[in-house]
Amino acid sequence: MQPIAIGPITYTPSKDFLLIAGPCVIESLEVSLHIATTVQALAKKLALPYIFKASFDKANRSSAKSFRGHGLEKGLDILAQIKAQTGLPVTTDIHESDQAAPVAQVCDILQIPAFLCRQTDLLLAAGNTGKAVSIKKGQFMAPWEMANAVDKVHSTGNKKVLLIERGTFFGYNRLVNDFTGIPQMQELGEKGPNGGTPVLMDATHSTQLPGGLGHATAGQRQFVPLLARASVAAGVNGLFIEVHPNPEKSPSDSATIFPLDQLESLLTQCLAIRKAIA
Repeated sequence: MQPIAIGPITYTPSKDFLLIAGPCVIESLEVSLHIATTVQALAKKLALPYIFKASFDKANRSSAKSFRGHGLEKGLDILAQIKAQTGLPVTTDIHESDQAAPVAQVCDILQIPAFLCRQTDLLLAAGNTGKAVSIKKGQFMAPWEMANAVDKVHSTGNKKVLLIERGTFFGYNRLVNDFTGIPQMQELGEKGPNGGTPVLMDATHSTQLPGGLGHATAGQRQFVPLLARASVAAGVNGLFIEVHPNPEKSPSDSATIFPLDQLESLLTQCLAIRKAIA
């Protein structure tokens, strides 16, 4: 797999273990900055390339009454401040094609939500920015079907693509993970000795019970470590983990978001597994 330039870092999937982490949604500059600097210090300690993630808008909330975020303008302003104060690369998700260009002015990766991974115009708009593009695998997609999403971004001339596994629908209100999908998705994209696509594991969203509360998504946070460790054993190229200092008070995904103070222990375990299988 080719190295990928992401803001101030160059991510080499063959040797680096990438961490994308942050709150589900931007609450405030203060909370976001606290999370960013805490994880940044941990990533430096563990020698992990780190990208801060937070959403300016959660457009697919279960209920219209749920908190969505601060919107594009204020959200990008907060992400820009975090980037300036920490020096970290940042990422956020986009939901509409016309969001790609303004988000690319601030963010180093544009994230495509799982429900939108087939949206051609959105993928092309993201690819045309020249920024790295991370695509969540749709809960309704087979791993090999993500080849089309990768090819759409590649068609713009942009080869900086990452895929993120986040579970597959299994009946109502349930997701399961097929770990054989990790190597299958790693083989997508251009063929050859430097071909393939890095795959990260979204260990938090994979524990969702979609719509499980009726008005909101439920979840099983206790399984985040299990899924993270299992994905590392399966050869994943990095982890995507949403974290919060007080998960129960998170205005989004409070049932799945991982406690910030438990992240170091989890990452240490995962790196030990990665070393054991090397």
